[in-house]
Amino acid sequence: MFINFFKLLKSFKNAFQGLKSALNEQVFRIFCLISVLVIILMIVLGLSILEKIILILIIVFLLILELLNSQIEKFLDVVHPTYHSKIKTIKNVFAGAVLLASFGALIIGFLIFIPYFLKFFE
Repeated sequence: MFINFFKLLKSFKNAFQGLKSALNEQVFRIFCLISVLVIILMIVLGLSILEKIILILIIVFLLILELLNSQIEKFLDVVHPTYHSKIKTIKNVFAGAVLLASFGALIIGFLIFIPYFLKFFE
């Protein structure tokens, strides 16, 4: 058979277990909460389809980036469980990438939402 559905279902099950595990990470939960709020605002304020696409792409990008950051940190803890300055630097740089992407997302969010808020409060 070309597609093994049992294997495919197991892969999906493992992926959902990974997402469930990620929800133990505080920053990932915060990003999820903010994502839900952004999606609610998108619906309430009636954003254009292009604006919705941009925001959804940003949300997915940030969640993926945070997942990668968390897993790289866990991997490095396994590889080198004791303190090492180079490991700390690697973790800090990746956390900095997440922070930079978050600031970028915040700016884009403001640029998209501010005109709607101004119309809403007129």
